[in-house]
Amino acid sequence: MKRLLSAMVAVLLLAAATVSSPVAVAAQQTLRVGSDVAYPPFEYVDERSGEYAGFDMDLIRALGEKMGVKIEIVNTAFDGIIPALVMGEFDAIISAMTITAERAETVSFSDPYFTTGQVIATRPDETEIAGPDDLKGKVVAVQLGTTGQFEAEKIQGLKRLDTYQFVDQAFSALANRSADAAVVDELVSIEYMKQHPDAIRVVGEPFTTEDYGIAVRKSDTELLEKINRALAQLRADGTYDELYQKWFGVN
Repeated sequence: MKRLLSAMVAVLLLAAATVSSPVAVAAQQTLRVGSDVAYPPFEYVDERSGEYAGFDMDLIRALGEKMGVKIEIVNTAFDGIIPALVMGEFDAIISAMTITAERAETVSFSDPYFTTGQVIATRPDETEIAGPDDLKGKVVAVQLGTTGQFEAEKIQGLKRLDTYQFVDQAFSALANRSADAAVVDELVSIEYMKQHPDAIRVVGEPFTTEDYGIAVRKSDTELLEKINRALAQLRADGTYDELYQKWFGVN
């Protein structure tokens, strides 16, 4: 399996070498950014305006202002978002994406811009599950390709691990009793719980610590430098704290 994965990475990196640099795109004042826009409060479609909203959406637009480029969001399913970046469908990814060593074999990540962790979500009437050890013999729902899936795969003795393309499908499986629990990023679970208090509850504290980063192709070192520089400026001038306060209510 490792040999197959290495071969796939090599193919993707070779393909990336043939993709034109987004420096030319930046010169045209547009940066195309891939995101799975179904992950509130980080990215979602505002029902009233029809616009893409969320912490990540505000952050990437603020970064665009610092970089002097217009941001164009390309809505892309999370499980195929890295291959789409490598093949040139857009120039960067911001999608509540955790920086991992495996992903870093294929793409380059910006400096971390958010720290989070995985939590367990259950139904309000569930009393047996208090932590990862209690998932033995249980059916667990996760979003495909996420660190929620990767962490759930490490838990021994699951009855079954069910993967879904979108996170709301994992929560729905939990609510309709197709699953006993879901493993999802903390703030995403909390946001869903706020909107559906009778359907799920979050159990305990996060059992992992993870950093989100903005991904670019390995060859796009200049773009990565620009993103990191703009991110540092947003932290220094207070814009980052303002966005954090807006979406999460604390600094």
